[in-house]
Amino acid sequence: MTGPDLDSALNDLIGAGLVEERSDGALVTADAFESTRRIYRDSYADADDSVVVRTVADVFGVDEATAAARLDDGEVTRDDLIAYLSLRSLLDGVDDERLAAMASLVAELSPGSPVPEAVESLDDDEWEAFLDASPDAIVTVWRHDCSPCTALKEDLDAVLSSLPDHVAAAGVDGESVPNFRRAFDVDTAPAVCCFRDGNLVATVTGRQSPSAYADRFDEVY
Repeated sequence: MTGPDLDSALNDLIGAGLVEERSDGALVTADAFESTRRIYRDSYADADDSVVVRTVADVFGVDEATAAARLDDGEVTRDDLIAYLSLRSLLDGVDDERLAAMASLVAELSPGSPVPEAVESLDDDEWEAFLDASPDAIVTVWRHDCSPCTALKEDLDAVLSSLPDHVAAAGVDGESVPNFRRAFDVDTAPAVCCFRDGNLVATVTGRQSPSAYADRFDEVY
């Protein structure tokens, strides 16, 4: 499957909510896909070669010698297998050839950052400079495969609209900022860290209602 067929497969993945195209044009896998891929990765990423060979043989309807040869030649990789099994569990009515093409596409993609595009995304080398430049700010800790984070994203516009105009907003990927988490003793997501004059004065954890965040912002700012 090449050319327009691959484009069509990608469009189907986007339509199914398993791949997202960000505003900068980057393609990333969605949480709906990653939560399933994580299950299969736990099963097969470090499994014995014999287990992977048997699974490839069963999935693609070939004998184990052929499966082993395909793995040795790189025609099929563990990542391909994990992606294929994940998609097969998520999509109905897709034929094997198209599913394999989809798997080859998503096997090359990562989930990107869980930080919503509506706010600036910071890493461990950036948050200190951000707070120096914006001492009154909120920094929200996000994570992939986090139901409360997904729920908060749905309310994010309302939450941000309740911030005073002088208060900046940014976000961090909780799995990628160990220094930030240690500095402010944050071990959960979502966590809205409220800074005033560069100092952390409140942390709101879990998903709250927009009005609850608004009340907290009124107290802090």
